[in-house]
Amino acid sequence: MAENLIINQAASRGEKYRDLLPQLKALVSGEPDLIANVANIVAAIRETFGFLWVGVYFVKGDQLVLGPFQGPIACTRIAYGKGVCGRSWSEKKVFVVEDVDRFPGHIACSSSSRSEIVLPVLGKDGNVAMVLDIDSEHLADFSSVDEQFLTQVTELIESMI
Repeated sequence: MAENLIINQAASRGEKYRDLLPQLKALVSGEPDLIANVANIVAAIRETFGFLWVGVYFVKGDQLVLGPFQGPIACTRIAYGKGVCGRSWSEKKVFVVEDVDRFPGHIACSSSSRSEIVLPVLGKDGNVAMVLDIDSEHLADFSSVDEQFLTQVTELIESMI
């Protein structure tokens, strides 16, 4: 297991993801515990990019329940279909939100959040098992580059479920 990430901080965002992905795979290799692996994944993403908040919410019944995260304290439970996370769960799709204040029904867990990306993580049954949620203090901070590479991160998590 790696003790430190090796990321060129002067690189483009895409290059940082390309550096990060194989290190994430190595980090979780051989560790069977999903919570431990997800905790390390969210920490590595936050360390690499300095996002405001990176974490997951697990599907438990008719709610999303807070899981491992890095950043300020967060909402503990989110109802099905509510906010960006609940919509990603209910619609089983990625949401890239340039301005959270313009997203209908946005749940403001932190007033510092300005933009957000949420990706569903599917279980073996094809249903959403959790969502990966990342918030930024900057407007329009996420793009198709983030979606492309974070989809690979969700696929890595799915392989462990």
